[in-house]
Amino acid sequence: MNRLNAATTPPGALLHRRALRETGIVHLGLGNFHRAHQAVHTAAALDHTDGPWGILGVASRSGDVANAMREQDFRYSVVEISPHDTRITVPAVHTGTLVGAQDPDAVLDAIAAPSTAIVTLTVTEHGYTYSPRTRGLDLDNPDVRADLGGAPPKTAIGQLTRALQRRLRAHASPVTILSCDNLTGNGSHTARLVREFAEALPAGERDELTAWLDTAVTFPNSMVDRIIPATTDAYRAAVAERLGLRDTVPVPAEPFSMWVLEDDFASGRPRWEHGGARFTADVLPYELLKLRLLNGTHSLIAYLGALAGRDTIPASTAEPFIAEAARRVLHDDYLPSIEVPADVDLDDYVSQLFDRWSNTALGHRTRQVGSDGSAKLAQRIPEPALLHLRAGRMPQHLALTTAAYLCCMAPPEGFDAGPHAAAMADPARASLVAAAGRTRSAAAFAAEVIHSGLLGDELAARAEFTDRVAEFIDIIATHGPATAAAEANRQPAEQR
Repeated sequence: MNRLNAATTPPGALLHRRALRETGIVHLGLGNFHRAHQAVHTAAALDHTDGPWGILGVASRSGDVANAMREQDFRYSVVEISPHDTRITVPAVHTGTLVGAQDPDAVLDAIAAPSTAIVTLTVTEHGYTYSPRTRGLDLDNPDVRADLGGAPPKTAIGQLTRALQRRLRAHASPVTILSCDNLTGNGSHTARLVREFAEALPAGERDELTAWLDTAVTFPNSMVDRIIPATTDAYRAAVAERLGLRDTVPVPAEPFSMWVLEDDFASGRPRWEHGGARFTADVLPYELLKLRLLNGTHSLIAYLGALAGRDTIPASTAEPFIAEAARRVLHDDYLPSIEVPADVDLDDYVSQLFDRWSNTALGHRTRQVGSDGSAKLAQRIPEPALLHLRAGRMPQHLALTTAAYLCCMAPPEGFDAGPHAAAMADPARASLVAAAGRTRSAAAFAAEVIHSGLLGDELAARAEFTDRVAEFIDIIATHGPATAAAEANRQPAEQR
């Protein structure tokens, strides 16, 4: 079977037919999300309006995707799948790939290149190397220290700042840094981290760079939303069947896609609005809508589902006790903490969420959604929890989310969290397991990890929340996740 490439791509599968002669965007984080979200929106924009918007994709460490794309003339397919239909398209927007760990100097040169107008990022929450407690740059991180010391940069913030130094020295045009990760105020947060890195440099490097950042670099906020699972052989088989071609790196995705951005671009941008993106002066309401109603609820589904032995999000949502817990955390705990944007129909949005979580054809895995919870929950839980606690209400399902996460990461003695919880990746797992080994009770364990800064200092000071987390850990370990969810559900409304 022929391999997917420029010569074999069926014309009907292409999302645009422009000849990409110039790279205008460098993207850090060549994972599935970028390839099925920003790349697809960019292809749709190019289908409407021509422009110098080819994308150079930069993988952080692994060269698997970068090399496979190179062998396929930077082509890959997006398998858009629902229980009712499968649609396969080819974005064809990449002009090259690099691997940061293999060629860090080329990455810096690409960002510094005069033709680069935008640098986008999908490096996940922990890829920003910040302290969850302070939200500032983690200067104790050995990679950050090495980057500051002049080593070839390994961190995304180090890559950005060192490349911006090159751009300044080359008198290149202004540039936009666009975070597309699930961080509250992701653009503002990225700007702060870059400035903190710059301010930690020696005075001779620091002063000119920090002044230039204020005048020549913009950091718009954005909100991204699309469920994109990991690639499996099933999706490769779907491409082979539908296109008659072999694609080693297809990307599965749900039909739904949303992108909301501030229109603050220093040197132009693609016409993403023609690909369905929304531009607004205030991204925050959309961001909180997604971070809390979708992502926060998604986390609870993943942790309860894994503890109940469920491999996928649809299988988890099909469990009545998990579906009810999801409705409760969404309506009781998260919804009172946000302002719904005027152009969003809340009932329709929530209905869509449950349809998306129930997409059995997509098969999004609990281990994928549950990974990196130490970074994710710090973004999703503290502010809504504090809002309720200040009003005299216990956010039962936020405490349950925290307890279920901790049981997945560091199961209490004698409790088997199951293979799906064990498969979740998290940089905090080793420290959580060590804390569980040092403590003799759920109360002591919860107190130690929450006071260590897992959910921030202010929530750690609320002993009633920590106590409730510990109670749910005990219930999960003794009676299982269904009993813990039932306990959360039965609390009187005034205590929720």
